Amino acid sequence: MKLISICVPMYNEGENIYAFYEQINQTLEPLYPKYNFEFLFINDGSVDDSLDRVRELRKKDERVKFIDLSRNYGKEVAMAAGFDYAKGDAVITMDADLQHPPHTIFEMIKYWEEGYQDVYGKRNERKGESWFKKKASETYYKILRKFSKIPVLSGVGDYRLLDRVCIEGIKKLRESQRYTKGLYMWVGYRKKEVFFDAEERFAGETKWKFSSLVGLAIDGITSNSTFPLRISTFLGLLISFISFIYMLVVLISTLVFGNPIPGYPTLVILILFLGGFQLLSLGILGEYLGKIFMETKDRPLYFIQSYNDEYPMNEEDHKHE
Repeated sequence: MKLISICVPMYNEGENIYAFYEQINQTLEPLYPKYNFEFLFINDGSVDDSLDRVRELRKKDERVKFIDLSRNYGKEVAMAAGFDYAKGDAVITMDADLQHPPHTIFEMIKYWEEGYQDVYGKRNERKGESWFKKKASETYYKILRKFSKIPVLSGVGDYRLLDRVCIEGIKKLRESQRYTKGLYMWVGYRKKEVFFDAEERFAGETKWKFSSLVGLAIDGITSNSTFPLRISTFLGLLISFISFIYMLVVLISTLVFGNPIPGYPTLVILILFLGGFQLLSLGILGEYLGKIFMETKDRPLYFIQSYNDEYPMNEEDHKHE
Protein backbone atom coordinates (compact mmCIF):
# COMPACT_ATOMS: atom_id res chain seq x y z
CA MET A 1 0.00 0.00 0.00
CA LYS A 2 1.08 3.56 -0.65
CA LEU A 3 2.31 5.58 2.31
CA ILE A 4 0.97 9.10 2.89
CA SER A 5 2.78 11.42 5.32
CA ILE A 6 0.82 14.07 7.19
CA CYS A 7 3.37 16.80 8.07
CA VAL A 8 2.35 19.16 10.85
CA PRO A 9 4.72 21.99 11.86
CA MET A 10 3.88 23.18 15.36
CA TYR A 11 4.91 25.97 17.69
CA ASN A 12 3.14 26.17 21.05
CA GLU A 13 0.11 24.21 19.83
CA GLY A 14 -0.32 22.08 22.97
CA GLU A 15 -4.00 22.98 23.30
CA ASN A 16 -4.71 21.69 19.79
CA ILE A 17 -2.64 18.50 19.48
CA TYR A 18 -5.11 15.97 20.94
CA ALA A 19 -8.11 17.46 19.13
CA PHE A 20 -6.18 17.57 15.86
CA TYR A 21 -5.09 13.94 16.14
CA GLU A 22 -8.56 12.70 17.08
CA GLN A 23 -10.26 14.58 14.28
CA ILE A 24 -7.85 13.59 11.53
CA ASN A 25 -7.67 9.99 12.75
CA GLN A 26 -11.46 9.64 12.71
CA THR A 27 -11.83 11.45 9.38
CA LEU A 28 -9.26 9.34 7.56
CA GLU A 29 -10.40 6.00 8.99
CA PRO A 30 -12.21 4.98 5.75
CA LEU A 31 -8.86 5.28 3.92
CA TYR A 32 -6.88 3.01 6.25
CA PRO A 33 -7.61 -0.19 4.31
CA LYS A 34 -6.23 1.44 1.14
CA TYR A 35 -3.29 3.52 2.41
CA ASN A 36 -0.72 3.57 5.15
CA PHE A 37 -0.32 6.84 7.03
CA GLU A 38 2.31 8.48 9.19
CA PHE A 39 1.66 11.61 11.24
CA LEU A 40 4.88 13.61 11.39
CA PHE A 41 4.88 16.51 13.84
CA ILE A 42 7.73 19.04 13.55
CA ASN A 43 8.29 20.75 16.88
CA ASP A 44 9.64 24.19 16.04
CA GLY A 45 11.11 25.05 19.44
CA SER A 46 7.81 25.05 21.36
CA VAL A 47 8.03 26.21 24.98
CA ASP A 48 4.69 24.69 26.03
CA ASP A 49 3.72 21.01 26.30
CA SER A 50 3.25 20.44 22.55
CA LEU A 51 6.04 17.88 22.30
CA ASP A 52 4.97 16.06 25.47
CA ARG A 53 1.49 15.61 24.03
CA VAL A 54 2.89 14.23 20.78
CA ARG A 55 5.03 11.82 22.81
CA GLU A 56 1.88 10.60 24.58
CA LEU A 57 0.19 10.02 21.24
CA ARG A 58 3.21 8.09 19.98
CA LYS A 59 2.92 5.66 22.90
CA LYS A 60 -0.58 4.79 21.69
CA ASP A 61 -0.03 4.99 17.93
CA GLU A 62 3.29 4.09 16.33
CA ARG A 63 2.28 5.98 13.18
CA VAL A 64 2.82 9.21 15.14
CA LYS A 65 6.35 10.52 14.68
CA PHE A 66 8.08 13.75 15.49
CA ILE A 67 11.14 15.85 14.82
CA ASP A 68 12.31 18.03 17.68
CA LEU A 69 14.18 21.03 16.27
CA SER A 70 16.92 22.54 18.42
CA ARG A 71 15.18 25.95 18.54
CA ASN A 72 12.47 28.01 16.88
CA TYR A 73 13.49 28.41 13.22
CA GLY A 74 10.14 29.53 11.81
CA LYS A 75 7.47 27.68 9.88
CA GLU A 76 9.28 27.79 6.54
CA VAL A 77 12.30 25.90 7.89
CA ALA A 78 10.09 23.57 9.95
CA MET A 79 8.31 22.52 6.76
CA ALA A 80 11.69 21.94 5.08
CA ALA A 81 12.58 19.60 7.96
CA GLY A 82 9.29 17.79 7.45
CA PHE A 83 10.04 17.31 3.75
CA ASP A 84 13.47 15.90 4.65
CA TYR A 85 12.13 13.29 7.06
CA ALA A 86 8.74 12.39 5.56
CA LYS A 87 8.83 8.93 3.99
CA GLY A 88 5.51 8.96 2.17
CA ASP A 89 4.79 8.49 -1.51
CA ALA A 90 2.79 11.69 -0.98
CA VAL A 91 3.15 14.36 1.70
CA ILE A 92 0.27 16.46 3.01
CA THR A 93 1.19 19.63 4.91
CA MET A 94 -1.36 21.13 7.26
CA ASP A 95 -1.61 23.18 10.45
CA ALA A 96 -2.31 21.78 13.90
CA ASP A 97 -4.95 24.39 14.77
CA LEU A 98 -7.73 22.67 12.76
CA GLN A 99 -8.14 25.59 10.37
CA HIS A 100 -7.46 23.08 7.59
CA PRO A 101 -10.46 20.69 7.44
CA PRO A 102 -9.23 17.06 7.24
CA HIS A 103 -12.10 15.92 4.99
CA THR A 104 -10.50 17.88 2.11
CA ILE A 105 -7.77 15.21 2.08
CA PHE A 106 -10.18 12.77 0.37
CA GLU A 107 -10.43 15.07 -2.64
CA MET A 108 -6.68 15.70 -2.63
CA ILE A 109 -5.93 11.97 -2.75
CA LYS A 110 -8.53 11.48 -5.50
CA TYR A 111 -6.76 13.97 -7.77
CA TRP A 112 -3.35 12.59 -6.81
CA GLU A 113 -4.44 9.14 -7.98
CA GLU A 114 -5.55 10.76 -11.24
CA GLY A 115 -1.97 11.87 -11.85
CA TYR A 116 -1.75 15.36 -10.34
CA GLN A 117 1.47 15.89 -8.39
CA ASP A 118 0.65 19.07 -6.46
CA VAL A 119 -2.92 19.28 -5.19
CA TYR A 120 -3.30 22.54 -3.29
CA GLY A 121 -6.09 23.80 -1.10
CA LYS A 122 -7.61 27.17 -1.98
CA ARG A 123 -9.65 29.02 0.62
CA ASN A 124 -13.26 29.91 -0.18
CA GLU A 125 -13.76 31.66 3.11
CA ARG A 126 -11.45 32.68 5.96
CA LYS A 127 -13.46 32.55 9.16
CA GLY A 128 -12.32 34.60 12.13
CA GLU A 129 -10.14 37.01 10.12
CA SER A 130 -10.69 40.75 10.07
CA TRP A 131 -11.75 42.66 6.96
CA PHE A 132 -8.42 44.52 7.00
CA LYS A 133 -6.37 41.32 7.04
CA LYS A 134 -8.35 39.84 4.16
CA LYS A 135 -8.02 42.98 2.01
CA ALA A 136 -4.33 43.32 2.86
CA SER A 137 -3.77 39.71 1.77
CA GLU A 138 -5.63 40.25 -1.52
CA THR A 139 -3.65 43.42 -2.26
CA TYR A 140 -0.35 41.72 -1.44
CA TYR A 141 -0.97 38.83 -3.82
CA LYS A 142 -1.99 41.24 -6.60
CA ILE A 143 1.33 43.08 -6.17
CA LEU A 144 3.30 39.85 -5.95
CA ARG A 145 1.75 38.47 -9.14
CA LYS A 146 2.72 41.62 -11.02
CA PHE A 147 6.28 41.57 -9.69
CA SER A 148 7.07 37.87 -9.97
CA LYS A 149 7.94 36.05 -13.18
CA ILE A 150 6.75 32.84 -11.51
CA PRO A 151 3.01 32.98 -10.69
CA VAL A 152 2.10 32.81 -6.99
CA LEU A 153 -1.47 31.74 -6.29
CA SER A 154 -3.80 33.95 -4.28
CA GLY A 155 -5.73 32.41 -1.38
CA VAL A 156 -3.45 29.36 -1.38
CA GLY A 157 -1.38 28.48 1.66
CA ASP A 158 0.52 25.42 2.82
CA TYR A 159 -2.43 23.02 2.93
CA ARG A 160 -1.62 20.75 0.00
CA LEU A 161 -0.68 17.27 -1.13
CA LEU A 162 2.70 16.88 -2.80
CA ASP A 163 3.79 13.81 -4.71
CA ARG A 164 7.19 12.35 -3.91
CA VAL A 165 8.61 13.82 -7.12
CA CYS A 166 7.70 17.34 -5.90
CA ILE A 167 9.18 16.64 -2.47
CA GLU A 168 12.46 15.49 -3.97
CA GLY A 169 12.57 18.63 -6.11
CA ILE A 170 11.93 20.97 -3.17
CA LYS A 171 14.52 19.14 -1.04
CA LYS A 172 17.18 20.15 -3.55
CA LEU A 173 16.41 23.85 -2.96
CA ARG A 174 18.43 24.49 0.19
CA GLU A 175 18.23 28.28 0.27
CA SER A 176 18.05 29.63 3.81
CA GLN A 177 15.83 32.61 2.92
CA ARG A 178 12.83 30.49 2.09
CA TYR A 179 9.44 31.39 0.69
CA THR A 180 7.86 27.99 0.24
CA LYS A 181 4.79 29.23 -1.65
CA GLY A 182 7.18 30.43 -4.36
CA LEU A 183 9.14 27.15 -4.29
CA TYR A 184 5.98 25.14 -4.92
CA MET A 185 5.46 27.10 -8.13
CA TRP A 186 9.13 27.12 -9.13
CA VAL A 187 9.46 23.32 -9.20
CA GLY A 188 6.39 23.09 -11.44
CA TYR A 189 4.72 19.68 -12.06
CA ARG A 190 1.03 19.01 -12.60
CA LYS A 191 -1.12 21.08 -10.26
CA LYS A 192 -4.76 20.94 -9.25
CA GLU A 193 -6.78 23.08 -6.87
CA VAL A 194 -9.39 21.99 -4.37
CA PHE A 195 -11.54 24.43 -2.42
CA PHE A 196 -12.19 24.54 1.31
CA ASP A 197 -13.50 26.88 3.97
CA ALA A 198 -10.81 27.80 6.49
CA GLU A 199 -12.16 27.30 10.01
CA GLU A 200 -11.37 29.37 13.07
CA ARG A 201 -8.56 28.17 15.31
CA PHE A 202 -9.67 25.40 17.66
CA ALA A 203 -7.74 26.92 20.58
CA GLY A 204 -4.94 29.37 21.30
CA GLU A 205 -3.85 32.45 19.41
CA THR A 206 -2.33 32.78 15.97
CA LYS A 207 1.46 32.93 15.90
CA TRP A 208 1.35 35.21 12.85
CA LYS A 209 1.46 38.75 14.18
CA PHE A 210 1.20 41.74 11.84
CA SER A 211 4.98 42.30 11.87
CA SER A 212 5.55 38.63 10.97
CA LEU A 213 3.13 38.89 8.05
CA VAL A 214 4.86 42.04 6.79
CA GLY A 215 8.21 40.26 6.98
CA LEU A 216 6.80 37.28 5.10
CA ALA A 217 5.38 39.61 2.44
CA ILE A 218 8.77 41.27 1.93
CA ASP A 219 10.43 37.86 1.72
CA GLY A 220 7.87 36.79 -0.86
CA ILE A 221 8.58 39.77 -3.10
CA THR A 222 12.37 39.79 -2.76
CA SER A 223 12.67 35.99 -3.04
CA ASN A 224 10.65 35.75 -6.24
CA SER A 225 11.61 38.87 -8.16
CA THR A 226 14.25 41.54 -8.73
CA PHE A 227 11.54 43.91 -9.91
CA PRO A 228 11.92 46.29 -6.92
CA LEU A 229 15.52 46.88 -8.01
CA ARG A 230 14.34 47.61 -11.53
CA ILE A 231 11.75 50.09 -10.25
CA SER A 232 14.48 51.81 -8.26
CA THR A 233 16.59 52.07 -11.42
CA PHE A 234 13.74 53.46 -13.55
CA LEU A 235 12.75 56.01 -10.90
CA GLY A 236 16.37 57.06 -10.53
CA LEU A 237 16.65 57.66 -14.27
CA LEU A 238 13.34 59.54 -14.35
CA ILE A 239 14.27 61.79 -11.43
CA SER A 240 17.71 62.44 -12.92
CA PHE A 241 16.10 63.43 -16.23
CA ILE A 242 13.60 65.78 -14.54
CA SER A 243 16.37 67.28 -12.42
CA PHE A 244 18.47 67.90 -15.56
CA ILE A 245 15.54 69.64 -17.30
CA TYR A 246 14.89 71.75 -14.23
CA MET A 247 18.58 72.68 -14.09
CA LEU A 248 18.45 73.88 -17.72
CA VAL A 249 15.31 75.93 -17.03
CA VAL A 250 16.95 77.67 -14.06
CA LEU A 251 20.19 78.26 -15.99
CA ILE A 252 18.48 79.69 -19.09
CA SER A 253 16.14 81.82 -16.98
CA THR A 254 19.08 83.29 -15.08
CA LEU A 255 21.12 83.97 -18.24
CA VAL A 256 18.25 85.47 -20.24
CA PHE A 257 16.44 87.47 -17.59
CA GLY A 258 19.39 88.09 -15.35
CA ASN A 259 17.41 87.84 -12.14
CA PRO A 260 18.11 85.38 -9.36
CA ILE A 261 15.23 82.99 -8.69
CA PRO A 262 14.18 82.73 -5.03
CA GLY A 263 14.16 78.96 -4.64
CA TYR A 264 14.62 78.14 -0.96
CA PRO A 265 11.31 76.19 -0.62
CA THR A 266 11.97 74.42 -3.90
CA LEU A 267 15.49 73.53 -2.79
CA VAL A 268 14.28 72.08 0.50
CA ILE A 269 11.59 70.04 -1.27
CA LEU A 270 14.08 68.67 -3.79
CA ILE A 271 16.59 67.75 -1.08
CA LEU A 272 13.97 65.97 1.00
CA PHE A 273 12.53 64.19 -2.05
CA LEU A 274 15.89 63.04 -3.40
CA GLY A 275 17.10 62.09 0.08
CA GLY A 276 13.98 59.99 0.70
CA PHE A 277 14.34 58.28 -2.65
CA GLN A 278 18.00 57.47 -1.97
CA LEU A 279 17.14 55.98 1.42
CA LEU A 280 14.36 53.91 -0.16
CA SER A 281 16.77 52.64 -2.82
CA LEU A 282 19.36 51.79 -0.19
CA GLY A 283 16.69 49.92 1.76
CA ILE A 284 15.76 47.84 -1.29
CA LEU A 285 19.42 47.10 -1.98
CA GLY A 286 19.89 46.23 1.68
CA GLU A 287 17.12 43.61 1.54
CA TYR A 288 18.80 41.85 -1.36
CA LEU A 289 22.31 42.20 0.07
CA GLY A 290 21.09 40.81 3.38
CA LYS A 291 19.73 37.74 1.62
CA ILE A 292 23.01 37.30 -0.26
CA PHE A 293 24.91 37.63 3.02
CA MET A 294 22.82 34.92 4.69
CA GLU A 295 23.08 32.58 1.70
CA THR A 296 26.89 32.88 1.42
CA LYS A 297 27.26 31.60 4.99
CA ASP A 298 26.05 28.22 3.70
CA ARG A 299 24.78 27.14 7.11
CA PRO A 300 22.52 24.10 7.52
CA LEU A 301 18.86 25.02 7.51
CA TYR A 302 18.33 23.57 10.98
CA PHE A 303 19.59 21.29 13.73
CA ILE A 304 17.44 18.86 15.66
CA GLN A 305 17.45 17.53 19.18
CA SER A 306 16.11 14.15 18.19
CA TYR A 307 13.98 12.17 15.79
CA ASN A 308 11.32 10.24 17.73
CA ASP A 309 13.58 10.49 20.80
CA GLU A 310 15.77 7.81 19.25
CA TYR A 311 18.96 9.67 18.43
CA PRO A 312 20.19 13.17 17.70
CA MET A 313 20.59 14.01 14.04
CA ASN A 314 21.17 17.19 12.10
CA GLU A 315 20.26 18.05 8.56
CA GLU A 316 23.73 17.30 7.13
CA ASP A 317 23.68 13.78 8.62
CA HIS A 318 20.25 13.18 7.14
CA LYS A 319 21.30 14.29 3.65
CA HIS A 320 24.11 11.71 3.57
CA GLU A 321 22.03 8.77 4.76
